[in-house]
Amino acid sequence: MNELVPERTHGSSGVAKEVGTYTVGKRAGLFVLTVLFFVWGFITSLNDILVPHLKSAFELNYTKAILVQFSFFAAYFLVSVPAGLLIRRVGYQLGIVLGLLIACAGCLLFIPAARMHVYMMFLLGLFVLASGIAILQVSANPYVIALGRPESAPSRLNLTQAFNSLGTSLAPIFGALVIFSAGAGIVNFSSIQPGVNYPASEAASVEIPYFWLSVVLLVLVAFFSWVSLPSIKVEEELPEESSARAFGIFEFLLFPRLALGAVAIFFYVGAEVAIGSFLVSYLTEKTVGDIGVGEAARYVSLYWAGAMIGRFIGAGLLKFVRPGALLATCGFSAVLLISLSITSEGPLAVWTIVAVGLCNSIMFPTIFSLALGGLRQFTSQGSGVLCMAIVGGAIVPLLQGITADSAGIRLSFVVPLICYCYIVYYGAFSPFLRNRK
Repeated sequence: MNELVPERTHGSSGVAKEVGTYTVGKRAGLFVLTVLFFVWGFITSLNDILVPHLKSAFELNYTKAILVQFSFFAAYFLVSVPAGLLIRRVGYQLGIVLGLLIACAGCLLFIPAARMHVYMMFLLGLFVLASGIAILQVSANPYVIALGRPESAPSRLNLTQAFNSLGTSLAPIFGALVIFSAGAGIVNFSSIQPGVNYPASEAASVEIPYFWLSVVLLVLVAFFSWVSLPSIKVEEELPEESSARAFGIFEFLLFPRLALGAVAIFFYVGAEVAIGSFLVSYLTEKTVGDIGVGEAARYVSLYWAGAMIGRFIGAGLLKFVRPGALLATCGFSAVLLISLSITSEGPLAVWTIVAVGLCNSIMFPTIFSLALGGLRQFTSQGSGVLCMAIVGGAIVPLLQGITADSAGIRLSFVVPLICYCYIVYYGAFSPFLRNRK
């Protein structure tokens, strides 16, 4: 059975040690975790503004510009499984603190990147930042799932993910105001002296917001070091040698719902990030929206706001509707909307692609909770596997960038369309899958 006890970390000696000095209950614990979901959603969505901004600043093609997302989401692939093992050893709360510290270091790397005018330094900062967020994901998602009755887990995770979407909705507006220059949106670098890729004035537009984000992260470090959250201590009625053993690197394939759920997370995150990353470029096309970048950034905000609204609605619907059925319905709706957008123009093309955000709403938390069902003592490691699959946010946008350079920005949206087809499959067949070896 899952038991909630005060957070303890366990060293190699096996001696438990309290974390924090002020203990909070389950409801308060769930509330403070929503702050984390908001913050990492805000940081992740800022990448959608960085992509077109750095593309113009360094005169990059689509493929090179999308390395912003590649560097960010590649960290999930490399860090998530080790993070799962780390959380298993030190506990969820200490994992949160470590994740926040690493994310803070990544934000601070933007300062030398801006002053040195080096694109690769920006990519390094994004990788470190994402490594910290990956640890937060591995810690917080299974925590929320276990912080209550198993049957209400999809609803509970959708509710907290709604605050994640609030962050992703506000970030593009913030980025448009602070990172994009006033008026034109993106600075025209054609008159800049050759050899100077990123003027000091524009460097500051990226440096300042990430500095303040690092301050926010440090405040959260102090907070989570002070409080003692309820912690999930998983004790299964299994033989000791079985419950103590961690499954091998490929043994997760023996858990069908987890393995196929990891593929679903890969395609979902990839599709969502790809659409957000190329939305500004897509909407500014003359044959699509023919609007300025400042206005396009506001549509990016609406795209993410759709996910937020849908998660609040989904948190209620999932109390009455089978999660797999709702997931398949949303995936099918996304396929239809993208098909309409790429075959039309004007307001219809604009609003149908923006509406895909509403379809995205329940996908991540629903897939996550379905995939972890029945894992018992392997839950933290299963969470690591699922978070590793977030690397789809690196691979799928890169594939769309290559397609955009070769076939045009409009046809490139076929890439996320294919991803949503798999989401339909997973939602429809998830009831027939079991996490049992």
